[in-house]
Order: sequence, then C-alpha cells, then structure tokens
Amino acid sequence: MGRSFVRERLPNGLLVLLKEIHTAPLISHWVWYRTGSRNERPGITGISHWVEHMQFKGTTKYPAGVLDKAIARDGGYWNAFTYLDWTAFYETVPADKIHLAIDLEADRMVNSLFLSEEVESERTVILSEREGSENEPLFLLGEAVERAAFKYHPYRTDVIGETADLLKIGRDDLFQHYQRFYEPENAVLTMAGDFDAQMMLDQLCEVYAKVSSRASGSEGPIVAPVLPEGRIQEPVKVEIEGPGETVYLKVAWRAPAGRDPQFFTLAVLDSILSGPSSLNMFGDGGISNKTSLLYAPLVEDQIAVAFGGDTNATIDPYLYTLTVVMHPEHEPEEALRVIDAVIGKIVAGDIPQELLEKAIKQARALFFYGSENITNQAYWMGYAEMFADYRWFLDFVPALQRVSRDDLISYAREWLRADQRVIGVYRPYADD
Repeated sequence: MGRSFVRERLPNGLLVLLKEIHTAPLISHWVWYRTGSRNERPGITGISHWVEHMQFKGTTKYPAGVLDKAIARDGGYWNAFTYLDWTAFYETVPADKIHLAIDLEADRMVNSLFLSEEVESERTVILSEREGSENEPLFLLGEAVERAAFKYHPYRTDVIGETADLLKIGRDDLFQHYQRFYEPENAVLTMAGDFDAQMMLDQLCEVYAKVSSRASGSEGPIVAPVLPEGRIQEPVKVEIEGPGETVYLKVAWRAPAGRDPQFFTLAVLDSILSGPSSLNMFGDGGISNKTSLLYAPLVEDQIAVAFGGDTNATIDPYLYTLTVVMHPEHEPEEALRVIDAVIGKIVAGDIPQELLEKAIKQARALFFYGSENITNQAYWMGYAEMFADYRWFLDFVPALQRVSRDDLISYAREWLRADQRVIGVYRPYADD
C-alpha cells in the first residue's frame, strides 16, 4: 500500500494503522476497542455503552470538562460510538495539535477514574436515554424484531441495554469491564491526515509504550467465544403497540457476516430493492431511492409514505431489514405483498442488466461519499478491522463490481425466503 500507509503492531499488542493524506492540515485519530454488546451477557447488558460514557468523566491528568475546552480551543472535535462489535473514540484536530489527542487516549486507556458519584450520575443519564428511546416507535419495533430473530446471540439485545440491568450494574462491574476489554491488545489505533507516517509511528510508540497490556491476566481470553446463529428457522410475526400515530412494518432476514463474500451481493441487492445504504455511521451524503424496485409499488401507489433497507457489516451473521412507514389508509399486509412480489421477480430472474449496473454505481457512489474526508478515512480503517481487515475496505468497490445477476438471483432465493424471516408490525395505542 506504499510508504504513506503503515500497519504495525506495538510490543504491548496495540495495532496501529496510519495513512498519510496531505489535502488539509488536519489529523483524525481513532482508538477502537473490540468490545460492544456482543461481549455482554444477561445481567450486564448495556455495560459497554456505559463504560464509553465513563471514559469522558476524566482521569487524574485530565479531569472531566478539561478536554472539551482544550479540544474546542484548538479547533477540533471529538466523540465516541458503541455498537454491536466495537467501541470507538475519535478526535479530529489541526495537525499541530495532535499530541493532545494521542496523550488523552493513551491516558484514559488505563487511568479513567470511575468515581462512584459519576457512575450514579451517568446511570440517570442512560436510564433517561433508554426511556426516551422507548417513546420512539422504530426503536421499540427494532428491539422486538431483534429479540425474535435471535434466540441466544447477544445481537438480540440493543446496545443501550435492558432497564433491569441498567438499574443494578455497579461501579465495580463497570471498572472490571473497562479493565478487561479497554486495553492495548484489544485495541486498534487508526490515524489519517497530514503527517509523516514513520515519524508518527515513532511518536505513538513512545506514548503507548507506557501502556501495558492486561490481556494475560486471570480473566482468560479477551473475547469469550460467541456462537453465531444460523438462519431464522421459521416465519415469526410480532405485533406491538406504543405511542404515536403511524403504523410501521419491519421485515428481517438473517444477513451474512461482514467478511462473507455474499455480503457484497446483499449490498447490491439492497441498492436494487430499496436504494443504497451507507455503512458509514456519520456523514455520508445521500442518494434518492426513487429508482429502486420498491419505490413505485410502495410510495407512488401510496401504500407507504417511506421505506428503506438496512444492514451492517458485523462479526457474526446479523440482519437485513426493510422498514416501511405505512400510509394511514393502508395495512402492513399490503406492503408485505408488494415486497414478496418484487422479491419473487428477482428470484424468477427478472433483473435487467442495466438495473444491476445502476445499482452498483449507486452503491459505489454512496461508498465514496462516505469516504471523502480525513475523518472518514480514519473511520474506515478501524471499522474494517473490527470484523475483517483494511483490505476489506480497499476491495469494497471491486467486490461490488464482481456481483452478477446470477449472484443476486441465488442470494434472493437462498436468503430472502418467506419462511425464514421475522415480520414486525408497530401500531399506535388503540383509542379508548
């Protein structure tokens, strides 16, 4: 990949990926941990998300609130995400201020305080976040569908966790989770921007050499084995009620893992069915779905107000979902018949070559929209490493272009079956 790209594992186990981009005097610095809701069990669901929050509560060197002001004063920004398979922290700052980002991430990798009063304060924040989500129809519907789609895999539980667990998780639980998972051997550092890769690697080695790995302790392996779940074995339907005025339909099938070659077939098929979806979780441009196969029979025929498809690249097989916002004068069963009819055409081979080519172009364009700036470049390096490696990102567009009509037909026949899916319907509370 050339002199401008470096991949190096430090003696303490930290994997470092550096990419020089000299288009602007900026650097984006990320630290990814291979822990998310996949690494949780009943009783501690939501703990990874909570630990992420606690990582902003300060260390002795950098007390809470100091870093917000320091990063803003330097003209940068920072944030974090917790997802199914990973937790990521990042800072994008002017190139001459990168030392602050490097130092703060190395420091909070080992020195976060987890003060009891901060734990209790954050419990209130997270419970409030959970309660707010429970007022969102799509959150409630998504949670119900995930629980129906997975019998035992941790993907069945939302990242925010269950209320009962959030009420009883204590400071020691959080600190033990932090000590076990948030350490160099379980982490990937990615950086893109205006720097010399070899000089930056030397700087990182100097700072992170002070951070020792805890992976070989008595807790055992960093990530306990998780058995992936196979196909949804029978059709399942869940109906829930909640606040609001709109009816929603969600249809979910098992999707291949991110490193499975069939994942790219799904990306193209999703572009054909519902318009391309972005894997970038922040800032990706946008492409209209009006040319997708489902648009005319759902939206133009006024069965639905809107719809969309969604999947994500994950370690284990996850879900491909179609979500439909129903028109008030129509029922979810009508939308489901439309979806079945369109999938039936694909299975029968009714996919014009020009439609395939357009879908690939749209998926490719959306991928490029989500890769165009320095922060996105650093994002993709770490994201790909969470379930595959950086070559997955580099091969993304060629892999899309290798998808054929036969691949799509075979995928739809094998994976988008009516007898292997979950149908979820959300209805507003009935009037008394």
